[in-house]
Amino acid sequence: MTYGMITYKAGLVASCLFMMLNASCMDKDPMPPDEEPVSDPEVTVTTVVTGYEIIWGMDFLPGGDMIFGEKRGKLYRLSNGTVKEITGFPAVFTSGQGGLLDIRVHPAYGTNGWIYASYSGSLPGGSGQLNLIRFRIVNDQVQDIENLFSSGGTNTWYGHYGSRILFDRNKFLFLSIGEGGTTSRGGQDSPNLNAQNTKSNWGKIHRFNDDGGIPADNPVLPGNTIPSSVWSYGHRNPQGLAMHPVTGEIWSSEHGPRGGDELNIIRKGFNYGWPLYSLGINYDGSGISSGHAAPGIEPPLYTWTPSIGVCAIAFITSDTFKAWKGNLLATGLASQKLYRCEVNGNKVTKETELLTGYGRVRNVIQGLDGAVYVSVEGPGRIIRIMPKP
Repeated sequence: MTYGMITYKAGLVASCLFMMLNASCMDKDPMPPDEEPVSDPEVTVTTVVTGYEIIWGMDFLPGGDMIFGEKRGKLYRLSNGTVKEITGFPAVFTSGQGGLLDIRVHPAYGTNGWIYASYSGSLPGGSGQLNLIRFRIVNDQVQDIENLFSSGGTNTWYGHYGSRILFDRNKFLFLSIGEGGTTSRGGQDSPNLNAQNTKSNWGKIHRFNDDGGIPADNPVLPGNTIPSSVWSYGHRNPQGLAMHPVTGEIWSSEHGPRGGDELNIIRKGFNYGWPLYSLGINYDGSGISSGHAAPGIEPPLYTWTPSIGVCAIAFITSDTFKAWKGNLLATGLASQKLYRCEVNGNKVTKETELLTGYGRVRNVIQGLDGAVYVSVEGPGRIIRIMPKP
């Protein structure tokens, strides 16, 4: 259902700009005289669906239909403006931050029909775990469910599940998982060291074959003798994954505590520091570390303080967005904004608020039509951002 439409110049989209730009952005060489600068697009914002609960995951089938899910465990298919519920999804455990989380369509869906989803389930004794499954949709029903991975227990406070699913160019599947555990507190005395425990599945970014198997070239982490599904560790609550369209590198966004929300490039076997290192502080005001630099610890390439509650991220790859092509979009839950980040190499050189006042911004993806689709909350709805011709 179309809810409304607003058209505006890109220069007016940003309600405010960051007052200080990085020096690398200010010192760019001028455009050669025989090249015209690429202009910013004029865009149209339309509400595609509205009236739902929290919409966490969404993706597109090859024909253009959208699959999206509500955190409470409902799965839907949007086709030609009509939404149908897809029945038969497994029961989800919705306590705390849990529920039906991400949804991802296999890159070769046209030949294999697989759709992937991450969701929280319960274990005996009341602990929560994160599950990864794949399934097919037949006659608006979930069928052929295969359980690919489960995190195991130890999430007794039902927080920091992550989680995003991403396929890279070689069709390896990446899954982000938060620290779980009994609580979240940073520092050398942290009672929750899941993220640093290389034998725990929590606080990690995992890499699988598309059938859930462990790739032979996955890293052998300290304390282990064979590769596991863990690709990187030391993560607090990574809720965004995106592949750089040029380099193919995997970028991740991660919730910090009070301050220190992170943007990272995820590298094989690297330790990203949590809970021993963070640029933020604990919720009670106590410190965590003096900076983020230490031997064997990978610092973030970009941070947000105060925290924006960073969630999903996506690169703009469509030529229709003109000067915005190659920019990174980042969603803000706490800030209730969508950010457009200009990227030069591995640096964010400028940040602009693209959407503000729409509610908590949960997810962002680019559709097959080149448009950007954003899920927001209060009520749960999906917004389409498309450049005008």
